[in-house]
Amino acid sequence: MARLKDKGVLAWIYMMRVTDKLHRLEAEHLAQYELTPAQFGVLAQLTANEGITQQSLSERLFVTKGNVCGLLGRLEERGLIVRNSDPEDRRTNHVCLTPAGRDLATRVVPANEQFISDYMATLGRQDQEMLRGLLRRLDKSIAEDSLTAV
Repeated sequence: MARLKDKGVLAWIYMMRVTDKLHRLEAEHLAQYELTPAQFGVLAQLTANEGITQQSLSERLFVTKGNVCGLLGRLEERGLIVRNSDPEDRRTNHVCLTPAGRDLATRVVPANEQFISDYMATLGRQDQEMLRGLLRRLDKSIAEDSLTAV
């Protein structure tokens, strides 16, 4: 295989490699709470946005409506969330944590933040700020371009 010379492609490869490793480690970490990363995402969103609609939750998690329905169904079966119909629009459901869900979220959200923080501590505070700035700039340019140039 020819040696890659494009620095942008090399940076992307490392970014994907690190992302994949951290996703796998996070999945192992969350398994002790009997949660998948996607289920954790729901709990974290509901902690910050209690009563959010299923549609908004789907958009915030970057998943399809079908996927969010499946996630919510599994969390509902475990007694961690409830879906309440909007009295003004029966097609809209608002999602809320149950007391058991809130209890789990108050334990798992800070624990997961600490888990991620521990891995990120490999980089000093200045490097973390630089990385955040670079990724934010890349994210913003992608959102603005909407990949129309591709």
